[in-house]
Amino acid sequence: MNPLLTPEQLRRIYTQCPESRIQLYTPLLVAMFEEFQINTPQRIRMFLAQIGHESGQLRYTEELASGKAYEARRDLGNTVAGDGVRYKGRGLLQITGRSNYSQCAADLGLPLVENPELLAQPEPAARSAGWYWNKHNLNSLCDQGLFELLTRRINGGLNGYPSRRQLYNMAFDVIK
Repeated sequence: MNPLLTPEQLRRIYTQCPESRIQLYTPLLVAMFEEFQINTPQRIRMFLAQIGHESGQLRYTEELASGKAYEARRDLGNTVAGDGVRYKGRGLLQITGRSNYSQCAADLGLPLVENPELLAQPEPAARSAGWYWNKHNLNSLCDQGLFELLTRRINGGLNGYPSRRQLYNMAFDVIK
């Protein structure tokens, strides 16, 4: 059986990703693909395009900004002073907010509320992306080819859309 993703394929899509990150993340992504049924070429292409943008091609698992912009955002569950910074975007899809951390923690069995920095570690970073994808039924958008709507569901808007689209096009050429 062919693997869902090889280091060579990932290297060809994420041209700015250091080789050490390619080697580290390829098996983690394959395991996560299997766990969350991201298992067709279209699903894999769209997933890689989205996380490629959100993580700077696997270079970042923690938002570069401080997280202060999320302070007192009740829509994210940030109700305690300091929640914005504490629960800023982490993981390959930049999970953000106390509510998302709490749900992700419960579903993946990780102590993310008590130790949010865990989400920046490689395995939780990959699994949290798969968790979010699954929780929001994003495979169905992939199956329908709804890339713009997929971007809106992940980002809340179209931030970085040209980058996401470029990564998708690269993945389309590589993942058959």
